[in-house]
Amino acid sequence: MGELAIVVVDAGDASLRALAGELKARYGAHYEVVACASPGEALRRLGELRAEGPRVPLVLAGESVQGETGPAFLAQVRDCYPTARRGLLIAAWPPPSAASPPGSTAALGPVDFYLPRPEWSPDERFHRAVTESLEEWWRQLSGRFAPITVIGADRSARTHQIRDLLARNSVPFSYCRSDSEEGRAALERLGVGQARGPVVELHPGRVLVDPSGIELAEAWGANVRPAGQQYDVVIVGGGPAGLAAAVYGSSEGLSTGLLEREAFGGQAGTTSLIRNYLGFPGGVSGAELAVRAYEQAWLFGTHLIYGNPATSLTGQGDMRIIGLEDGSKVSARAVIIATGVSYRRLGIPALESLIGVGVFYGASTVEATAVAGKQVFVVGGGNSAGQAALHLSKLAGHVAILIRSQSLAASMSDYLIREIQAAPNIDVRYDTEIAGGGGPGHLEYLQLRDKRSGQTPQVPAGALFVLIGAQPMTQWLPEQVGRDQWGYILTGPDTGARWTLPRAPFLLETSLPGVFAAGDVRRGTVKRVASAVGEGSVSIRLVHQYLNPDR
Repeated sequence: MGELAIVVVDAGDASLRALAGELKARYGAHYEVVACASPGEALRRLGELRAEGPRVPLVLAGESVQGETGPAFLAQVRDCYPTARRGLLIAAWPPPSAASPPGSTAALGPVDFYLPRPEWSPDERFHRAVTESLEEWWRQLSGRFAPITVIGADRSARTHQIRDLLARNSVPFSYCRSDSEEGRAALERLGVGQARGPVVELHPGRVLVDPSGIELAEAWGANVRPAGQQYDVVIVGGGPAGLAAAVYGSSEGLSTGLLEREAFGGQAGTTSLIRNYLGFPGGVSGAELAVRAYEQAWLFGTHLIYGNPATSLTGQGDMRIIGLEDGSKVSARAVIIATGVSYRRLGIPALESLIGVGVFYGASTVEATAVAGKQVFVVGGGNSAGQAALHLSKLAGHVAILIRSQSLAASMSDYLIREIQAAPNIDVRYDTEIAGGGGPGHLEYLQLRDKRSGQTPQVPAGALFVLIGAQPMTQWLPEQVGRDQWGYILTGPDTGARWTLPRAPFLLETSLPGVFAAGDVRRGTVKRVASAVGEGSVSIRLVHQYLNPDR
């Protein structure tokens, strides 16, 4: 029996044979296709597969399967294979009824995506949905060719930082514990048996010991320094706003440079699944969206510079000069600041010392498999926190969302709230905040403060993911770029008396002419991926107006 299996269950012998035949014809070389005529048979076969060892990346079910609805059956699949992608088959024609949209089912948890039944062979619309789902499974669980191997201690902040950096930049890698038999053999083979800190092996044999982020970036081939040219526009920040600006700037003929300090995609790149982004009815992971945008910008000619953050910004006549961390400089006729925000810190020393070893800021995707069966806590009431909780719940024994308010409705999208309410192993603890926590070198417990009673019970904790508030990354900017009391950049009419030119500032222009701001770093913006993409796109139109006022 192969190591990978696709399970499909459907009512009707002819329909099931057609589905199984279509799947075997396309995927039979790499996946065993298991066709089942009833939910009971499918659950029995899933149990057998689990006992025998094969992994199941995909389970498909018809809308009605022998007296049971497809979603009801798929809800039971989670117990056998929590990481399997679950797809609901719907009729390709006539179009889905507006009175009963499949998306409402998907938003309630049992279904990850829906796909049209194959109407002919080969039905590429059907296969597109299948292959995209398989790709997302592989992305999350790895197992593909890995040109980079990380060898390190499991409970090591540095090991976590390196793995997280690679994962956030969609660099394929494998991980091996240094205290395992395989890890010890690899360290000896590489001649670094006594290495202090994680070891990174790059195919075919280059070795880095405890590398910095910029050393690692250079090793995998990223540009870490500017090309020395003068740009029409330089974008600082590679999140959704910055990537959108890069795509539009390069595609419209502007020589464009893009600076990103940590990971292309920004905070959105760590999101496990964005369901409400236009054009992706089945949802799209933040990593996939970031990779597509990165490739799109690169293909249009954007010069992408990684790991060398901006440290200063000055004006010299018609030029804007950006100083970088390594001492080099970038000059441009216009600048777009799209640095986004970072998560606010808890400020609890005992927990700050455990960052990377049980305490994580953001939705660290590399830690999902490490929380299997554990009690996990997510702090935050926004969309990022909700998406992180749902992703972690696939493997964690239990996930608790902690929020200081009495409702999620003010800060989280309705579809996420409904999905959280339907998840059997997620609960929301209102009026609750973190008071403390600790453990011997790794998080083992938390102290939770009930704001109503003031009590601070101690609870066991396998991991803590913090996604609270936001701090704009604007400390490096000069005083000429006006900001509000929280550090968000003022643009357009908000610049007020700081604006000194006779003409009015453009909508997204800062108080320093020729410098624009887009996305979450700007005051008054909507904290959504779509709005960031929109502002990044619009900023290029404003750059054109600034560079060519008579156009």
